[in-house]
Amino acid sequence: MRLTKNKLIAATIILIVLVAAFFSSGMPRQQTTTSSPSLSEAIELTPPPVEQKDTNSSDIAVTTSSTPALSQPSSTPTVENNPKSEKDQESPPVSVATEKPVPMATQDTASLNKETLKSTTPDETKPTPTKAMELDPKTGKDQYLTEPVPEGKPLPIEPQNAKISDKQMTVTLSVSCLTILNNMKLLDPEKVELVPKDGIIFKAQQVTFYEGESVFNVLQREMKKNKIHMEFVNTPIYNSAYIEGIHNLYEFDCGELSGWMYKVNGWFPNYGASRYQLKQGDVIEWVYTCDLGRDVGDTYNSAGGGKKQ
Repeated sequence: MRLTKNKLIAATIILIVLVAAFFSSGMPRQQTTTSSPSLSEAIELTPPPVEQKDTNSSDIAVTTSSTPALSQPSSTPTVENNPKSEKDQESPPVSVATEKPVPMATQDTASLNKETLKSTTPDETKPTPTKAMELDPKTGKDQYLTEPVPEGKPLPIEPQNAKISDKQMTVTLSVSCLTILNNMKLLDPEKVELVPKDGIIFKAQQVTFYEGESVFNVLQREMKKNKIHMEFVNTPIYNSAYIEGIHNLYEFDCGELSGWMYKVNGWFPNYGASRYQLKQGDVIEWVYTCDLGRDVGDTYNSAGGGKKQ
């Protein structure tokens, strides 16, 4: 019996120890199991990272949906509450170019000059005097070897430096080939029908020019306006345009000394027509010579002091 009681006591002690061990080891397991549902709920509330990769709509949309706390500040200045961005979006349609007439290509040079001047500042609209060519004090010639200009006559200007304004002025222009009538035997037979009976190609009349323009500018515009043929070539050596033909009458068509010349106020300039800057009231005459200017009154060029035009 003693042995049986001792065994019973030992078994009871072992049972107590096992129960105590069971309860002591079971508490952390219950805490772990109770904490896991809270984590699962947090995972369910937060969008999984896998869904962010799968959304292909835009990076901005994924960022704002995955980070609710940061989406509001980032979206507010860029979309809803930023007046500057709204102005920037509205600014392209309301451009200055839309206020100007669309068919600008159909306007002539004078109209374009006027539009340009209107868009400039007040100081820029003031006519700028064109600087004349500087002459070598020793030779009296410029860099293009232009012969000395008689005293009181206008000096040549550089066409690329001319300042043309929208101020309108008038000059008198005429084009004639009277000398050919006296030299018909020298004229190319194919050109006989081109010579007017009175020798007048363009009757003397007042025409408009813009301040800063040259003799060449006026001739080119008026011939085009009146549908009269004119052909020229730019000569860099003289920095000017050379008139080869008017009304299909060219140089050398009436002899080896024939060609076109121009005079302003009775004077035959010794430089090209695109270097002669006009002033109000000038009288421009384009004449055809058959004798290097002698038959039209140009004693300077006929004596070898210059050249045609």
